Amino acid sequence: MKRNSYFQWLRWITLLLLSLIHTGFARAETPVKSISEFELPRYMGSWYEIAKLPNWFQRKCVKGTQATYKVLGPKQIEVFNKCTTQTGEVIQAIGLARPNGSGLPAQLEVRFAPAWTAWLPLVWGAYWVLDLDPDYQLAAVGDPSRTYLWILSRTPQVSTAQYEALLKRLTVMGFDIGQLEKTPQN
Repeated sequence: MKRNSYFQWLRWITLLLLSLIHTGFARAETPVKSISEFELPRYMGSWYEIAKLPNWFQRKCVKGTQATYKVLGPKQIEVFNKCTTQTGEVIQAIGLARPNGSGLPAQLEVRFAPAWTAWLPLVWGAYWVLDLDPDYQLAAVGDPSRTYLWILSRTPQVSTAQYEALLKRLTVMGFDIGQLEKTPQN
Protein backbone atom coordinates (compact mmCIF):
# COMPACT_ATOMS: atom_id res chain seq x y z
CA MET A 1 0.00 0.00 0.00
CA LYS A 2 2.85 2.35 0.75
CA ARG A 3 4.27 1.87 -2.72
CA ASN A 4 0.90 2.67 -4.30
CA SER A 5 0.52 5.89 -2.28
CA TYR A 6 4.09 6.85 -3.21
CA PHE A 7 3.22 6.52 -6.92
CA GLN A 8 0.00 8.49 -6.45
CA TRP A 9 1.92 11.24 -4.72
CA LEU A 10 4.56 11.20 -7.48
CA ARG A 11 1.84 11.30 -10.16
CA TRP A 12 0.17 14.33 -8.53
CA ILE A 13 3.48 16.17 -8.19
CA THR A 14 4.31 15.43 -11.85
CA LEU A 15 0.91 16.65 -13.00
CA LEU A 16 1.26 19.79 -10.91
CA LEU A 17 4.72 20.52 -12.32
CA LEU A 18 3.57 19.90 -15.89
CA SER A 19 0.60 22.19 -15.32
CA LEU A 20 2.86 24.95 -13.96
CA ILE A 21 5.27 24.58 -16.86
CA HIS A 22 2.42 24.68 -19.39
CA THR A 23 0.95 27.78 -17.73
CA GLY A 24 4.33 29.46 -17.83
CA PHE A 25 4.68 28.78 -21.55
CA ALA A 26 1.09 29.82 -22.21
CA ARG A 27 1.73 33.16 -20.52
CA ALA A 28 4.93 33.80 -22.44
CA GLU A 29 3.83 36.54 -24.78
CA THR A 30 5.33 37.68 -27.99
CA PRO A 31 6.62 41.23 -27.84
CA VAL A 32 4.30 44.04 -28.90
CA LYS A 33 5.27 45.46 -32.28
CA SER A 34 4.40 48.77 -33.86
CA ILE A 35 3.34 48.97 -37.48
CA SER A 36 6.24 49.06 -39.92
CA GLU A 37 4.89 51.55 -42.46
CA PHE A 38 3.95 54.93 -40.98
CA GLU A 39 3.62 58.35 -42.59
CA LEU A 40 3.62 60.92 -39.81
CA PRO A 41 2.09 63.77 -41.89
CA ARG A 42 -0.95 61.60 -42.75
CA TYR A 43 -1.43 60.79 -39.05
CA MET A 44 -1.62 64.46 -38.04
CA GLY A 45 -4.99 66.04 -37.32
CA SER A 46 -7.92 65.16 -35.09
CA TRP A 47 -8.87 61.73 -33.77
CA TYR A 48 -11.83 60.62 -31.65
CA GLU A 49 -11.28 58.13 -28.85
CA ILE A 50 -13.54 55.15 -29.53
CA ALA A 51 -12.34 53.00 -26.62
CA LYS A 52 -9.46 52.74 -24.14
CA LEU A 53 -8.00 50.58 -21.43
CA PRO A 54 -8.75 52.38 -18.14
CA ASN A 55 -5.90 54.52 -16.86
CA TRP A 56 -5.39 56.90 -13.94
CA PHE A 57 -4.82 60.08 -15.94
CA GLN A 58 -8.17 59.83 -17.75
CA ARG A 59 -10.18 58.85 -14.68
CA LYS A 60 -12.37 61.99 -14.87
CA CYS A 61 -13.04 61.69 -18.63
CA VAL A 62 -16.47 60.25 -19.36
CA LYS A 63 -17.19 61.36 -22.94
CA GLY A 64 -16.05 63.38 -25.91
CA THR A 65 -12.37 62.45 -25.68
CA GLN A 66 -10.35 63.70 -28.64
CA ALA A 67 -6.71 64.08 -29.59
CA THR A 68 -5.23 66.46 -32.13
CA TYR A 69 -1.68 66.10 -33.43
CA LYS A 70 0.33 68.84 -35.12
CA VAL A 71 3.93 68.77 -36.38
CA LEU A 72 5.98 71.50 -34.71
CA GLY A 73 9.36 70.52 -36.15
CA PRO A 74 11.28 67.58 -37.54
CA LYS A 75 11.24 65.78 -34.18
CA GLN A 76 8.42 67.50 -32.31
CA ILE A 77 4.69 66.89 -32.41
CA GLU A 78 2.16 68.84 -30.37
CA VAL A 79 -0.42 66.62 -28.70
CA PHE A 80 -3.65 68.34 -27.68
CA ASN A 81 -6.07 66.14 -25.71
CA LYS A 82 -9.49 67.08 -24.42
CA CYS A 83 -12.42 65.33 -22.80
CA THR A 84 -15.61 66.07 -20.90
CA THR A 85 -16.13 65.15 -17.24
CA GLN A 86 -19.32 63.94 -15.53
CA THR A 87 -20.11 67.54 -14.51
CA GLY A 88 -19.71 68.81 -18.08
CA GLU A 89 -16.31 70.42 -17.52
CA VAL A 90 -13.93 70.20 -20.48
CA ILE A 91 -10.42 69.12 -19.47
CA GLN A 92 -7.54 69.93 -21.81
CA ALA A 93 -3.92 68.83 -21.83
CA ILE A 94 -1.12 69.83 -24.16
CA GLY A 95 1.84 67.53 -24.54
CA LEU A 96 4.77 66.87 -26.78
CA ALA A 97 5.61 63.73 -28.76
CA ARG A 98 8.88 62.78 -30.40
CA PRO A 99 10.54 59.71 -31.95
CA ASN A 100 11.65 57.31 -29.21
CA GLY A 101 15.09 56.70 -30.67
CA SER A 102 14.42 53.18 -31.96
CA GLY A 103 14.48 54.32 -35.57
CA LEU A 104 11.01 52.86 -36.09
CA PRO A 105 8.68 55.63 -37.31
CA ALA A 106 5.55 54.41 -35.49
CA GLN A 107 7.29 54.26 -32.10
CA LEU A 108 6.97 57.63 -30.42
CA GLU A 109 7.11 58.82 -26.85
CA VAL A 110 4.95 61.51 -25.32
CA ARG A 111 5.04 63.71 -22.24
CA PHE A 112 2.53 66.04 -20.62
CA ALA A 113 4.87 67.15 -17.85
CA PRO A 114 6.36 70.68 -17.95
CA ALA A 115 9.14 71.38 -20.46
CA TRP A 116 11.79 71.73 -17.75
CA THR A 117 11.27 68.02 -16.89
CA ALA A 118 11.95 66.83 -20.45
CA TRP A 119 15.42 65.56 -19.51
CA LEU A 120 13.89 63.02 -17.10
CA PRO A 121 13.24 59.66 -18.79
CA LEU A 122 10.31 58.89 -16.47
CA VAL A 123 8.16 61.76 -17.81
CA TRP A 124 8.09 60.20 -21.29
CA GLY A 125 5.57 57.46 -22.04
CA ALA A 126 5.54 55.04 -24.96
CA TYR A 127 3.15 55.93 -27.78
CA TRP A 128 3.28 53.17 -30.37
CA VAL A 129 0.95 52.98 -33.35
CA LEU A 130 0.04 49.29 -33.27
CA ASP A 131 -2.59 49.11 -35.98
CA LEU A 132 -3.62 51.58 -38.66
CA ASP A 133 -5.87 51.14 -41.65
CA PRO A 134 -4.45 52.10 -45.07
CA ASP A 135 -6.61 55.25 -45.23
CA TYR A 136 -5.45 56.50 -41.81
CA GLN A 137 -9.01 56.48 -40.47
CA LEU A 138 -8.85 53.90 -37.64
CA ALA A 139 -5.88 53.32 -35.35
CA ALA A 140 -4.85 51.42 -32.25
CA VAL A 141 -2.19 53.05 -30.08
CA GLY A 142 -0.56 51.53 -27.02
CA ASP A 143 2.65 50.65 -25.28
CA PRO A 144 4.92 47.59 -25.28
CA SER A 145 3.83 46.52 -21.79
CA ARG A 146 0.15 46.32 -22.87
CA THR A 147 -0.77 48.67 -20.00
CA TYR A 148 -2.18 51.36 -22.25
CA LEU A 149 -4.39 51.04 -25.32
CA TRP A 150 -6.53 53.48 -27.23
CA ILE A 151 -8.69 52.92 -30.28
CA LEU A 152 -8.87 56.13 -32.29
CA SER A 153 -10.93 57.13 -35.31
CA ARG A 154 -11.22 60.15 -37.56
CA THR A 155 -14.98 59.97 -37.05
CA PRO A 156 -16.99 59.84 -33.80
CA GLN A 157 -18.36 56.38 -34.63
CA VAL A 158 -16.87 53.28 -36.23
CA SER A 159 -18.70 50.47 -37.98
CA THR A 160 -19.19 47.35 -35.90
CA ALA A 161 -17.37 45.25 -38.51
CA GLN A 162 -14.27 47.51 -38.44
CA TYR A 163 -14.26 47.62 -34.64
CA GLU A 164 -14.62 43.84 -34.22
CA ALA A 165 -11.89 43.16 -36.79
CA LEU A 166 -9.54 45.52 -34.94
CA LEU A 167 -10.36 43.85 -31.61
CA LYS A 168 -9.42 40.47 -33.10
CA ARG A 169 -6.05 41.82 -34.22
CA LEU A 170 -5.44 43.35 -30.79
CA THR A 171 -6.31 40.04 -29.12
CA VAL A 172 -3.68 38.30 -31.27
CA MET A 173 -1.20 40.94 -30.02
CA GLY A 174 -1.98 39.88 -26.44
CA PHE A 175 -4.12 42.82 -25.32
CA ASP A 176 -6.93 42.16 -22.84
CA ILE A 177 -9.75 43.66 -24.89
CA GLY A 178 -12.27 42.57 -22.26
CA GLN A 179 -11.08 45.54 -20.19
CA LEU A 180 -11.73 48.13 -22.95
CA GLU A 181 -14.11 50.95 -22.10
CA LYS A 182 -16.03 52.49 -24.97
CA THR A 183 -15.98 56.29 -25.07
CA PRO A 184 -19.26 58.07 -25.83
CA GLN A 185 -18.79 60.98 -28.24
CA ASN A 186 -20.83 64.18 -28.17
